[in-house]
Amino acid sequence: MRSTRVPSTRRGGRRRTVLAATGLVAALALTATACNGSDDDKAGGQAGAGASQAADGGGDGGGKVQVPADIADKLKKHGIDVDKWQNGGWKNWDKDKWLSEAKDFVNPVIEGLWKPERMKSAKEANKTVSTKDAAADTGVSDPEPQPVKAQAEKTPYHDNAAPVGKVFFDSPEGSMVCSGTVVKDVNHPGKSNLVWTAGHCVHAGKGGGWYRNIAFVPAYNDLGKSESELSNASASEIAPYGAWWADWASTSNEWIQGGSESGGDGAPYDYAVLHVKPESGSKSLEETVGAALDVDFSAPSATEVNTMGAWGYPAAPPFNGLKMFKCLDRPGRLSLTPSLPTMYRIGCTMTGGSSGGGWFRVVNGKTELVSNTSIGPVTNTWLAGPQLGKEAEGLYQNMSKTYGGQ
Repeated sequence: MRSTRVPSTRRGGRRRTVLAATGLVAALALTATACNGSDDDKAGGQAGAGASQAADGGGDGGGKVQVPADIADKLKKHGIDVDKWQNGGWKNWDKDKWLSEAKDFVNPVIEGLWKPERMKSAKEANKTVSTKDAAADTGVSDPEPQPVKAQAEKTPYHDNAAPVGKVFFDSPEGSMVCSGTVVKDVNHPGKSNLVWTAGHCVHAGKGGGWYRNIAFVPAYNDLGKSESELSNASASEIAPYGAWWADWASTSNEWIQGGSESGGDGAPYDYAVLHVKPESGSKSLEETVGAALDVDFSAPSATEVNTMGAWGYPAAPPFNGLKMFKCLDRPGRLSLTPSLPTMYRIGCTMTGGSSGGGWFRVVNGKTELVSNTSIGPVTNTWLAGPQLGKEAEGLYQNMSKTYGGQ
């Protein structure tokens, strides 16, 4: 995970219930029929920050980015030369050029930037906090869960976990990767362009700004091929639905103001929603992928849930970020400080790169997203994710109503 990681002392002996794995997996196995459609159906996304298109050219930024006047004015206001942006100007991470405020998100498309090789080379960035911080509220936190070994998802992913994919972005440390999930848009049924991920996958938190060149690739490496096999893989095998650029991103104010390299006070609010657009064609992400999941904003107590499952693309050793994995466990509570909301915690051995990946539970036979991977320990034995309550629902609704119909 481009994730924060919380070391903690190991707990002994909590019994985990027998997991209803088959029910959760079966419910998630949503066939994306559009995968067998036309090339237009499979085309990737390329419309950034309201950009109508990126003009000719490819490579790592060939062609000229065409940015709407309002976005160009915003960049200019912050001393950013639009004409130089796609030719490397975006690599300037000077603090005065790093847009930070919620209203300042911009993500102009650079055509051809996310080539297969660049996707493969994107790394997670591991973060840690002290054991003292992790144990700050042991009276509320449940005992540390036993590790649950991550299991490889069945291939092809478009048949078994179509809504899950990888989120790529650039940071001052280089090209990075997280995980994300296609979620439904309640105000635009059947035509969602929304992706759920973690806040730290789009914004650096306090003292930082928005990451750049954010794109989502659903069902990445659809057949789960090895690194050597991918060298000869077709574009449709690597990105069966293409790369969808975010034209807007929203994360919580708590993450922007309190998030840190170690999670900080923003960790319990470490969630984000992307609005993405395709490179060509008129179909939405949901129509193209053929599946999307509802989001559960009821923030159920961990004691009320028998099983949660986390899906993602772990990239830190012993994983390499090329394959999708999952963990299923009964959740417990993690409290970082008494003043912050508790987080969900499950046993899981997924590592960096899985951040932002959805956590799912089955409600009345239907799979719903209930959290996302945020933090975990350096020992890679568990993961924690935020509860999604009224604040998260407000962010989601604002994104849907403001950008969903675009």
